[in-house]
Amino acid sequence: MLLGGMLVLLVLGSAAPASAHAALRASDPGAGSVVKTAPRHITLTFTESVGLLDDSFRVYSPDNHRVELGEPQHADGASDTARAALPAGLAEGTYTVAWRVVSADSHPVSGAFTFSLGAPSPTPPAAPGDHAEHPVTKSLYDTGRYLAYIAAALLIGTAAFAALCRPPDTAPLRLPLLTGWWTLLIATSALLVLRAPYENGTSPTTALDLGAFTGTLSGRPGLALLTRLALLLLTAAVLLPLARRGGPRARLAAGAAVSVALALTWAAAEHASAGIQVPAAMTSSVLHLLATACWLGGLTALLLTLYRAKTPPPPETVTRFSRLAFLSVTVLVVTGLYQSWRGLGSWSALTDSSYGRTLTAKLAAAVFLLAAAGLSRRWTTLLVTRAAAPATVDARVPEPVGAPVGAGSGGPAADAVDVVDVPNAADVSGEPDVPGEPAMPPPPTADHYRRALRRSVLAEVMVAVVVLLITTVLTGTLPARAEAEAARAPRPQVAGLPGAEAFTIPYDVGTPGGRGTVQIQMDPGRVGENGLQAVVFGPRDALTFVPELRISFTLAAEDIGPIDARLTDRGGYWATSDLTLPLEGTWTMKLTIRVSDLDQVTETRQVEITR
Repeated sequence: MLLGGMLVLLVLGSAAPASAHAALRASDPGAGSVVKTAPRHITLTFTESVGLLDDSFRVYSPDNHRVELGEPQHADGASDTARAALPAGLAEGTYTVAWRVVSADSHPVSGAFTFSLGAPSPTPPAAPGDHAEHPVTKSLYDTGRYLAYIAAALLIGTAAFAALCRPPDTAPLRLPLLTGWWTLLIATSALLVLRAPYENGTSPTTALDLGAFTGTLSGRPGLALLTRLALLLLTAAVLLPLARRGGPRARLAAGAAVSVALALTWAAAEHASAGIQVPAAMTSSVLHLLATACWLGGLTALLLTLYRAKTPPPPETVTRFSRLAFLSVTVLVVTGLYQSWRGLGSWSALTDSSYGRTLTAKLAAAVFLLAAAGLSRRWTTLLVTRAAAPATVDARVPEPVGAPVGAGSGGPAADAVDVVDVPNAADVSGEPDVPGEPAMPPPPTADHYRRALRRSVLAEVMVAVVVLLITTVLTGTLPARAEAEAARAPRPQVAGLPGAEAFTIPYDVGTPGGRGTVQIQMDPGRVGENGLQAVVFGPRDALTFVPELRISFTLAAEDIGPIDARLTDRGGYWATSDLTLPLEGTWTMKLTIRVSDLDQVTETRQVEITR
């Protein structure tokens, strides 16, 4: 039960640090606002620190020409802001702002919104196509990240297995060590080359732009990749030869130092380096990655030793790894809980957010991992017992004692197995079986348990690869805490003339991406002719374009309506200037929003109309 509970907790943060995307908290000028005087700057505030690009801001004038801006910078030195200076002499009308920054977790995020100077344009410029990502570049970059995680686990875990578990035959471990080192070197080099196209949302061919490449080296993600590359080369050229001449303790010290340094290159470029409790988060991230490598990489090393070693590993080697695995799981539980609290914010987010649902998928994978670890625990216990027990005339299996292999407790166990598929043999006296009497099968040998252990460890490794894949997806998902924080932030209301009525109406059509809000301004909000403007925002407060938006008004007390406002799409917002409401009273405003050909939802609000 303890083992099962620990693994359930483990999935809340296994394999790699959970990362976050920055979410836009506020903008100045506000999205959809109408300002009377020209602003001097455009300022964005995010939920975490962000990195700036040369092209972080693109502003389009009412006549759809790009506005020349000042160099992007942080406002007042605050790392969670982005600011660009606007030129003097801006014309009246609606401006479209497209922005793009790099989150603290190294992922680029982007969006767009509009604001108006003086009065909205009759036909404002449409927001440019979102260049958040190039599909080929993103696919290549995500593949490189996934391979880097696997390679780090293989390299660090194999080295830890060789140094701490001390198998007598280390020849099978040379292949995973070399494979891990070369894969990590190649993946890191590819990530460094693709960093500029990934940040800018362009095709892989733009990686040949030397200016863009050198620009990435000034950012934290690029510096972290460059440091990782230098560590790998330094290890092969200097540290490894020195460690060989220094003996086992020198090798262990050098390996530990390099492992911690490599883990820091992930923590320094991930979400742990920003937000709350940065020192604790960085420490947790490093320990989490090292524990994952020791467990999952060590499993791979054990599997290769079981299959390829000329001398089968003694029970002592398997027992040492069992203890290492138990320690690794303990670290994973503690750090996983902390990282989950930092990313989720609440238990309800497990089902109410994409981040939580991805964690739930990891939970399902961990159930299979638990089953495979349980089998490994069983076979390890029996292998240790059989190796330590003297020859016996009894065909019964001794009561097992010892430690598990995958994620076991190291304590006694009361497991037993049935002996199956063992041919009849002579009894211990050497005499043949007596005809008519059942033959006594011999007890299983250590080889029998060793073969079973190979199969269960192989299953663990296969499930571990799936967990790593899900974790790679998790690192690209906005954590529930950041999503909730952005939702709680004050939303910019649509500003207008004095006396204008403003509403913010949430909607949810029940489909992915079908949730957001509609900001509505009604001017002047009185009996007679009124103007109406509506701006639609998606689930992450980004300006969203929908195929249809309808608003109607009904005064049930006087049996008037519904009166269709007849909104028209103005290229970024919906508006009308000739809505006439003839009587005062409490009108029912009915909003219908269609986000696709099949999905739409209707919301209502009560609106007080006075004279």
